[in-house]
Amino acid sequence: MGTRSAPPGRTSLTNTWGLWQRTQRLPPGVGTRLFSAAVALKAPYFRTVLPHVRVLEPGRCVVTAPVWWGVRNHIGTFHAIAACNLAEVAMGMLAEATVPPTHRWIPKAMTAQYQAKTRGGLTATASLDPLPDFAAITSGVDVVVPVSLVDAAGVESVHCNITIWVTPRR
Repeated sequence: MGTRSAPPGRTSLTNTWGLWQRTQRLPPGVGTRLFSAAVALKAPYFRTVLPHVRVLEPGRCVVTAPVWWGVRNHIGTFHAIAACNLAEVAMGMLAEATVPPTHRWIPKAMTAQYQAKTRGGLTATASLDPLPDFAAITSGVDVVVPVSLVDAAGVESVHCNITIWVTPRR
């Protein structure tokens, strides 16, 4: 896991970020799988893509998903909407690790570009650089999180931009 510093304005841990840090004390692979199972229990629709959160830190999240019959389309590749679901998992975990508990976030919009046919499973990487100064957010702000989805052949087959609405908690 990388060593990025806490985002500006971050005063404490969110529950999700704290759970990630605790599960990383477990043997390699066990913690990430346990964390991923907890995510899928909290947000049941995410289960459909069998997400495995591999990397989570403020400003970056990497999630993989295998190709299996539940996400295949009629031509045998990763279904476009299943790819969008995986992109939302990566964005959501990034937001949970990045947005401080003094603020809240909610998805507002998503654009998706389907660039190539997928070969095998997908790896979704959500990144946010530079990080917003959350202490300066005193009313609602749109934050666009780019998510790149790369297939087993190393080709970016889908690219999503997900806009989240960030506001201070009341």
